[in-house]
Amino acid sequence: MSRSLLIAAGILLAAAMIALMVGESPIALDTVYKTLANRLLGASHVVDAIDAGILWEYRLSRAIIAICCGSALAVSGVVLQSLLRNVLVDPYILGISAGASAGAVAVAIIGIGAGAVSMSFGAFAGSLLAFAVVLLLSRFTGHIILAGIASAQLFHALSALMITKSANAEAARGIMFWLLGNLSGIRWEDAWLAVPVAVIGLLVALYHARALDAFTFGAESAQSLGIPVARVRLILIFVTAMLTAVMVSMVGSIGFVGLVIPHAARFLVGVRHAVLIPVAALMGAVFLVLSDVLSRIVIPGQVLPIGVVTALIGAPAFAVILIRGARNR
Repeated sequence: MSRSLLIAAGILLAAAMIALMVGESPIALDTVYKTLANRLLGASHVVDAIDAGILWEYRLSRAIIAICCGSALAVSGVVLQSLLRNVLVDPYILGISAGASAGAVAVAIIGIGAGAVSMSFGAFAGSLLAFAVVLLLSRFTGHIILAGIASAQLFHALSALMITKSANAEAARGIMFWLLGNLSGIRWEDAWLAVPVAVIGLLVALYHARALDAFTFGAESAQSLGIPVARVRLILIFVTAMLTAVMVSMVGSIGFVGLVIPHAARFLVGVRHAVLIPVAALMGAVFLVLSDVLSRIVIPGQVLPIGVVTALIGAPAFAVILIRGARNR
């Protein structure tokens, strides 16, 4: 376990350094080191003021949010797949991301709450509502994936309706770009919320690692082992909704992280959640940081929505996972 975590943490550190160095204005590693030393350790190295500003005010906060978002979505995927005993579910497929997006749009565009409700709270309410719709539909149909797809389409349509009805052309373009996943507007204020939420979510999931191991064999098996099934399920669904909602309210809807990363983590470290959860969190963080780097350099002079990059990488990766699983049956 410790070896896997150390390797993953080392890769994450390397990815974060790449994120600080790469962009429209490349910055040398030496400048990165000196800027961080000046800011964090009170050193007095001489560095270019523009480079230092780009590093500290823009790229570092962006990298931290990418780390938090990637780890939160990966942990949410692990938890949901275990709770529902279905390796094809994640916040995106189950419509939780779409519900969070709709809630955030309702606050930002329509002004629900009259300024007293934040986008994060609106996203959280939307994510819980979307998951409730999924559970209700699946209870009648018996197909949670199909219920998730239906819920996602419903809340995507609601978002589009609100944008079309209430936003001007410029605001509509901005919100649609945000919905595809966008880290461009991230600042330090966002990190003060994202970091504690991601850490709390990770710790809660780790605390329930034994229960998640039991859920892998079904709710009945978990109950026979003394797990309070209803309470644990409620807590973990609440946590995944919180993680998804807070991240979506900051960066928009990003797919495939919560779907592909848990599969990759299981392939590397197995199914014990005490190991799987932290490794998946680190792998999700690395994946989103590197995806953000790619979004900045794929098209010179233009930044792609990060959700487009994750889909271009995640869809083929998931196809490989499906083919591999079919061959192993």
